[in-house]
Amino acid sequence: METIADVIYTGPWWRNKGLRTLNLFIIFVELASAINGYDSSVLNGLQILPEFKKHFNSPDGSTLGFMSASQNFGGLVMLPIAPYISDGFGRNRALTLGCFTIIGGVILQALATTVGHFIASRCIVGVGICLIQNAAPVLIAELAYPTQRGTLTALYNTMWYFGSIISAWVCYATLRTLPGSIWEWRIPCLLQAAPALLVGIIVLFMPNSPRWLVAKGRDAEAIAILSKYHANGRERDPLVYFTYGQIREALAIEREINQTTSYLTLFKTPGNLRRMRIVFALGFFSQWSGNGLISFYLDPVLENVGVTVPSTRALINGGIQIWCLFVAVTAALLVERIGRRPLFLMSNAGMVVVFVFWTLTTALWTTKQNQPAANASIALMPIYFLAYSIAYTPMLISYTVEILPYNIRARGFSMVHLTIGIGITTNQFVNPIALKALEWKLYIVYCCWLVFELVYIFLYLVETKGKTLEETAALFDGKEVLQNIENVGNEAAHQTRRRYRASLSNLGPVGDDYDEDDESCGDGRSRIRRRAVVGEEEEEDIDVPLSRRTSSRSMSGMARPLSFSEYDDPEKGLGRKHDGLVTDSKESVDDKSITKQ
Repeated sequence: METIADVIYTGPWWRNKGLRTLNLFIIFVELASAINGYDSSVLNGLQILPEFKKHFNSPDGSTLGFMSASQNFGGLVMLPIAPYISDGFGRNRALTLGCFTIIGGVILQALATTVGHFIASRCIVGVGICLIQNAAPVLIAELAYPTQRGTLTALYNTMWYFGSIISAWVCYATLRTLPGSIWEWRIPCLLQAAPALLVGIIVLFMPNSPRWLVAKGRDAEAIAILSKYHANGRERDPLVYFTYGQIREALAIEREINQTTSYLTLFKTPGNLRRMRIVFALGFFSQWSGNGLISFYLDPVLENVGVTVPSTRALINGGIQIWCLFVAVTAALLVERIGRRPLFLMSNAGMVVVFVFWTLTTALWTTKQNQPAANASIALMPIYFLAYSIAYTPMLISYTVEILPYNIRARGFSMVHLTIGIGITTNQFVNPIALKALEWKLYIVYCCWLVFELVYIFLYLVETKGKTLEETAALFDGKEVLQNIENVGNEAAHQTRRRYRASLSNLGPVGDDYDEDDESCGDGRSRIRRRAVVGEEEEEDIDVPLSRRTSSRSMSGMARPLSFSEYDDPEKGLGRKHDGLVTDSKESVDDKSITKQ
């Protein structure tokens, strides 16, 4: 039986024109996470700037909490709406709309004259960030090449640190170069608009998600995109029909299980319940693992261990962000080699150990003014972020996206952000109050919570290494559903290869048709390449099949898969210049393929 490993390109991606172009587009989508990272960290940097404190009368306590959490208020308002925009208008348009909303909010933020004005502008920024956070990682997962999906979606969230680094060092630069000027804090605010503008424009020229296109009945466009970017322009490549067949089968199964889709669908089936217990847990764990204590309140944390010079605190802040980016990118590149579950277990176990020592050193400094203990507390910060960043930074987004099937992917992913938003908001309100009241004893609470997280991850997290997007989502629905989807991909690839061989027998010696310079030909792939157009000979139609599970029911009213001859022949309505789909309410499905009657 053929699997995804039998039909993929295994050569260097930079030697493949289609993959080069696709990955260049995806790099710009990755910057959406950097925009979020910049915004999430800019207030942390602004707190260090004397002019910011002077302009807003040194906000602290509940005022500082409102200023920090206001972005999340805007995000929570947009959260239930964002999936409908992403599913209805496409991931690309939702991403562009989010970017331009951010630009408007950033301009208002830089011009803020009062605390209320500043909070309102950050709420608008939060609306835009919610839109891009819902659309961008889903677009990457649905568009990326199968063997690169895990790495690219993991890299998405690591770009949060890239934005965070820029934010930290911009604040440090204005602190050193613009002392006493109101632009000391306004410039860091305004610079956030630049990447939003770039991403918002570039995304307009990107290909749409093939999954979204098939769900909208635009199969011809989906196949064209898969051919151009995944198969370097070869419309009959086995991978194209392997992927297309699995997409159609997954959508058919989802429609069979759920006639309509709403937020309640997330909790209707045992498979979805298993998914959501992971989604909610990872979203909450990502913010309540002690990272919020440092990320949003680094300034008072450093003061607690004796670091009182603003420039020194700014340098520590910038250095931590660079370290986190390095660790997260390294972990993202190892996702497909090590696997998701081992990395999560190592991450949670590491955080438990670090927090135990952190509690001890912070207690010694607070109660006995032990300077070596204070130094040790600072040294433990990069070790803690090493543990946190090997899993939660790269895989919080990528893992939750891949375990959700298409019809609930956008809504389920919005639940991730809902949980993250709740976690961040409660963190930003609770931590400053608890830190002031409990001081170092707050670290004991975190130690106990981290032990609970480790046990939960051990019991419920499922490994997804080596699966396609459709196969990964089906892991939670039982072996039968997973087997159906695997079989469809196998049958589609097998029929495509048979078509290649049949056509080659009528085209003369292989040497006449084999292109030695074809840059898409890599190890592990069939080295059959042809320049002639197959279709001149009269041959049987080969359709992308559905499995036995879906073959027993009528596909009335649904767009059926394209046959090779239909896709090649514009006169049959499905050539490159046509966007239409063949639908026939009288068609039925036999055990092997969908055929015309």
